[in-house]
Amino acid sequence: MTARLDQLRRCHFAVDLGASRTRVYVKGAGLVVDQPSVAALNTRTGALIAVGEFAEQMTGRTPHYIRVARPVSGGNVVDIEMAQRMLRHLLGDRVRRALRRKPFLRAAACAPSDTDPLGRRAVIETLVGLGARRVELVDTLIAAGVGSGLPVERPEATMVMVCGAAATQVAVLSLGSIVTAERIPVGGEAVDHAIVQHLRHQHELILPSQSVRPLQIALSGNGLNPQGPAFAEIHGLDVATGLARSVKVDTAAVRHAIQTPFTALFDSIGKVLRDCPPDLVADLADRGIMMVGGSALLPGLDQMLRQATGMPVSIADRPELCAIEGLGAMLEGHVAPLELDLTSEE
Repeated sequence: MTARLDQLRRCHFAVDLGASRTRVYVKGAGLVVDQPSVAALNTRTGALIAVGEFAEQMTGRTPHYIRVARPVSGGNVVDIEMAQRMLRHLLGDRVRRALRRKPFLRAAACAPSDTDPLGRRAVIETLVGLGARRVELVDTLIAAGVGSGLPVERPEATMVMVCGAAATQVAVLSLGSIVTAERIPVGGEAVDHAIVQHLRHQHELILPSQSVRPLQIALSGNGLNPQGPAFAEIHGLDVATGLARSVKVDTAAVRHAIQTPFTALFDSIGKVLRDCPPDLVADLADRGIMMVGGSALLPGLDQMLRQATGMPVSIADRPELCAIEGLGAMLEGHVAPLELDLTSEE
């Protein structure tokens, strides 16, 4: 990790390309971009109409010649050209001019632990298209662990769970490396899909795509747990007539509907612990699990996790920013490598 830290300190900016949001950290300036990973394109002219929050508001509301694209899916860049154009507009002329003044521009980026060489190459090419001469890839789990304040560089076990929009990653970290990890294609979008399908099948109600997350909050009360409200009134479109309709939804049934995606999540934690050395598992009994990522704020998820595993569970401060803040800390030199106490031979 020492060599990697030396390389990262030379980087000028860092990018976290997520399926839900894109974040950019510039050395010396801090976080300069935190916007949805969405771009709106005019298919007739090829012009980019909007990016970020404005483009996300267009989802489902555009004429046929405007396409709302998401160049990042499942943690991987699926459209390199669109990702480059989106990043250029998100950075703005002022930041891009400042970066271009660097004689040998270096960049750092997050990458999931199981990304294949093609996926890593796509991330590198995206940043090279912005002018980067060298790109350092950092595992998302390591960056998130650093950003959440975990002592990942120490010879102690820390368990981090990165709850993303498209996938969830669980890992045990020690000595700045991943001891064992598991990635599950279950994230906040899977929970949204489960709720939408439940309302469609049980109540014949179609929800607008923009209203799923507000629905989770409306159903929650004290979280998606038995202490929340028993019923909630939901507005949507009737499947048969296409007219607006309101229904009273039993929140207990919604909690049951989202158990399926959570079951895979709980199983993955058990698998990571089974593959972990016993000495490190003993450390985790006291420290528990640190939750990071935007979906970690899903109401009641930490309580469900605590009940399923019997381990302490905590949510990081500003969990959605942990990965990019971890990269920023490495760029600024705030992370010190582990110093070995070498004794001289007599």
